[in-house]
Amino acid sequence: MRSSPSIVPADRLDRDIYLVLEDFGACAGSAWRETDEGDTDLETVLQDIISGQYAYPVRIVCFNAVEGWSRDATPDVADALAERVANTDAEIRPALQDFIKANARRRLDVQLALPLRGVG
Repeated sequence: MRSSPSIVPADRLDRDIYLVLEDFGACAGSAWRETDEGDTDLETVLQDIISGQYAYPVRIVCFNAVEGWSRDATPDVADALAERVANTDAEIRPALQDFIKANARRRLDVQLALPLRGVG
């Protein structure tokens, strides 16, 4: 018996997909955030976390259904966020600082730009 070809294009499924578990507080609890299929790549998730789309991220999972694997990507995402934060002068929300501090595996030393403004 011959199997029918899939009606879903393979390239939509054969990629790494990232989903974010967010803490909504004591009353609401945590939930996996609903997101558009096109916004589940690593770059978009990083941008969304930095911009505040996710206020209190708790855990990030990554999976690839075609390859048949899944994993906790929280430390990798925290490391990537720490690197981005170190390379920008943007103000970082306390919740994002806490997420990075709790989950990053490597310490990133930041070199301050000289001369420092306001220092006599």
